[in-house]
Amino acid sequence: MSEQIKHECGIAKIRLRKPLQYYIDKYGTPAYAINKLYIMMQKQANRGQDGVGVANIKIGVEPGTRYISRYRTIKAQPITDIFGKIGRKFEKAKKKSDYNPKDAQWLKDNMGFTGELWMGHLRYGTHGKNSIESCHPFLRQNNWRSRNLVLAGNFNMTNVDELFDLLLSLGQHPKEKTDTVTVMEKIGHFIDEENQRVFDKYKNKKSNEEITHIIENEMNIQRVLKRSFKDFDGGYAMVGLLGHGASFVVRDPNGIRPAFKYIDDEVIVVASEKQAIKAAFNVNYSDITEVEPGHALIVDKAGDWEEVPIMKKRELKACSFERIYFSKGTDPDIYQERKELGRLLIPQILKAVNFDLKNTVFSYIPNTAEISFLGMMRGLDEYLLEKRKDVIIDGKPDIDGIEELLSFQPRVEKLVIKDAKLRTFIADDETRDELVASVYDTTYEVIRKGIDTLVVIDDSIVRGTTLEKSILKMLDMLEPKKIVIVSSAPQIRYPDCYGIDMSKVKEFVAFRALLLLLKEKYGEDDQDELENTYHKILANINSPEQSNYVQELYDQFSADEISAKITQIVRPEGMKAELEVVYQTVENLHKACPGNLGDWYFTGNYPTPGGNRVVNKAFLNFMEGKEIRAY
Repeated sequence: MSEQIKHECGIAKIRLRKPLQYYIDKYGTPAYAINKLYIMMQKQANRGQDGVGVANIKIGVEPGTRYISRYRTIKAQPITDIFGKIGRKFEKAKKKSDYNPKDAQWLKDNMGFTGELWMGHLRYGTHGKNSIESCHPFLRQNNWRSRNLVLAGNFNMTNVDELFDLLLSLGQHPKEKTDTVTVMEKIGHFIDEENQRVFDKYKNKKSNEEITHIIENEMNIQRVLKRSFKDFDGGYAMVGLLGHGASFVVRDPNGIRPAFKYIDDEVIVVASEKQAIKAAFNVNYSDITEVEPGHALIVDKAGDWEEVPIMKKRELKACSFERIYFSKGTDPDIYQERKELGRLLIPQILKAVNFDLKNTVFSYIPNTAEISFLGMMRGLDEYLLEKRKDVIIDGKPDIDGIEELLSFQPRVEKLVIKDAKLRTFIADDETRDELVASVYDTTYEVIRKGIDTLVVIDDSIVRGTTLEKSILKMLDMLEPKKIVIVSSAPQIRYPDCYGIDMSKVKEFVAFRALLLLLKEKYGEDDQDELENTYHKILANINSPEQSNYVQELYDQFSADEISAKITQIVRPEGMKAELEVVYQTVENLHKACPGNLGDWYFTGNYPTPGGNRVVNKAFLNFMEGKEIRAY
């Protein structure tokens, strides 16, 4: 993607199902879980580089022994930094005279990060300051082990105001009005109530010390989660660790955010991406399965597990951007889907180049568009194969014609190269644009000037500014006849509110195109059309079940009309070559990624009521000139 968009986040969880001594004896190291978690987080570094956190819980230690360890960091190369800090604890322990790395009990008595329950989190900050306080995991502490909660997740809630008011109605006084705090405190409240429920059941029958252990064994975590999650509106994959050693992973009922699990007799593992589990544990992909939407994967203190429903499962709307861009393409399913996204674009591309393949050069914008580029070239090969068959069977060409036909290969060049990230903090606007343009470099003297058409594929086009300010200017210097920019994703028209940093409608080049089309259609009355939508939203602003009123504006124009207007918007001043921007269709997106039908950024069809509220609020913000997020 030439224009980076941020998203939250990556999770990793490991539960050792056997005593720590087992892993020391079998694998020859006390750092078995640490090493596995490190690999899982490195393989998901694409999901978050603003901050990293790791938490660990020891199970069954004596009172007076610290049993929860947590590190968080926002330093450069945060994964290396945080595991370096953990490693230094082991180096420091070596100086003790009785240091014994082969004795699990000694390690648990004397060192942090030697427990059986692990959590890792990678953060991309979609808003707010990037501070240690913003980094997961979050910790809710208590002297009762079973009341301690360590929480991390890949999530965004659309109804923070409502959740905040719910906490007030419960009698709480939250210290912040953020989705992370409200989620943690709501879960924590029902954990406290569950502890109290079991305590009250035995308070006249057992000693308090005995009741503590009974609570840890009898507390109903499914009940806690059902009560906690029933009011949440958003997309989430959330991990929680309880101080006594139980844990849970919860996935939203639409399956918006991903969560995968692997379980055997040694470990229970969860991650945001299958590839991370595969890399760390070298298991078959077929043994890695999804946590079911609306379900909780609950692991008790003893290491026994169950996956149980806590919410009614709704229509599956897994995020399609996971397949287009966010998740690593080394996942075999994602790899094939990205190739299919490129292959399905061939009819539109052929039309754009007027079927003149002899004078067309194909390339891609690095780096993640490479896989869809391979699919595009495969689709082109399939097209040529059919044409060759048709000509040979029906056309009866001469020998020279057959030889030319069989030997023809599409021309492929690496034209766009991402050279460096330049800092432009002391430049004026004009100089800054020039410096930004230098982020990309190109290959010269491979294009026939005034003859060749360039076809360049990208993952998606969000704002269009990088095309206008950088890539198109650079490609135009090659002096082609025409440039065709191809997006393997459809037009991004609507904001996201489930964990991706796209919350302002005016930043979308598709929305800018819509405004111009409205101007052309209504002339001086275009503002009236916008005002009509504005007042419709205001009239329904307090309704819990709002419609997406912005859709009515887009419905007045075809996708081709919007693409044509986008082409005009991103065309740099003074550009000589012809230009055309081609977008994937929503129908082909669904064909390529049939398991991830979450397409609200392209269609406006949000899976939860909060989505419609957010897009309407984003439009209000635009009309009122407010530079704030819509949720």
